[in-house]
Amino acid sequence: MCTGSLDYLTQVARAAESAGFTGVLTPTGTHCEDAWLTTAALIPLTTRLKFLVAFRPGAISPTLAAQMASSFQRLSGGRLLLNVVTGGDSVEQQQFGDWLTKGQRYGRTAEFMQALRGAWGDAPFDFDGEHYRLAGATTSAPPNPVPPLYFGGSSAAALPVAGEHADVYLTWGEPPAAVAAKIATVREHAERAGRTIRFEIRLHVITRDTSAEAWAVTDRMLAGLDPDAIADAAARFANAESEGQRRMTALHGGSTANLEIAPNLWAGVGLVRGGAGTALVGSHTEVADRIAEYHALGIDEFVLSGYPHLEEALWFGEGVRPILARRGLLTTEAAARPVR
Repeated sequence: MCTGSLDYLTQVARAAESAGFTGVLTPTGTHCEDAWLTTAALIPLTTRLKFLVAFRPGAISPTLAAQMASSFQRLSGGRLLLNVVTGGDSVEQQQFGDWLTKGQRYGRTAEFMQALRGAWGDAPFDFDGEHYRLAGATTSAPPNPVPPLYFGGSSAAALPVAGEHADVYLTWGEPPAAVAAKIATVREHAERAGRTIRFEIRLHVITRDTSAEAWAVTDRMLAGLDPDAIADAAARFANAESEGQRRMTALHGGSTANLEIAPNLWAGVGLVRGGAGTALVGSHTEVADRIAEYHALGIDEFVLSGYPHLEEALWFGEGVRPILARRGLLTTEAAARPVR
């Protein structure tokens, strides 16, 4: 969920809610609406849908974030989840007034999560770090419940931060073997810190009654792409600081050939879209099979999106979700979120 009129976003949110999804992720960046304001506007227009709000430590103080989260929980009845985004593009970070290096940004994120949790405590909280110095940080009342902290990043600097400070580690949709390796590394960091952590994967999805129908959608998408747009995107991605973006780009190499990089995993979205660039494509049963495969690796939650949002949310909710339910892969807090 990124941009659009409030009427359309309301349709998407209500469709997701009626289709049985747990919540929606709202992104952060100069390309989209502010996630805090957008989700706050949707609170009274939904009843149980949760909001995974993405925001950047470099643009907000830990104490203010703690206050905003506490208010959001009270106003929404406890429907907030938080996605702490370090930021992987110095050009965009500088648009927000943030001039730290990539390594410094991850150090700041680690401090931010410590300070945020401290401000939610029962007593005023002091913190003295390299990036934050707080004296008596507090809120009028702690959030109820305390929202879990989601965090993503694929670089060597990111993975220890995930293991030591995040509640949920979010990875983009790479082939299963690559995802398994990343899970193992983050879990090792968490265990060394005496913690446990959950795992979440971010994927697009194209699911239809038959496999042929689903793959026909990818053919139409490719036919609509301008080769110049693909080349421009490849040049832009080549200069990206983000390790996650580098890994996404490597899956397709800027070429429209051989885009099914693992069974039912298609890298075509990433030809022109930055960030998460892979989609699960296939029949409802095939998509359910791939979700079960990732779940067996240790993935607890799935953040799903499609083009357009509304229709793909309904395709998945009506076609795939019942299969997952029959297989016992859904809980009452169904771990699948349609997004941006």
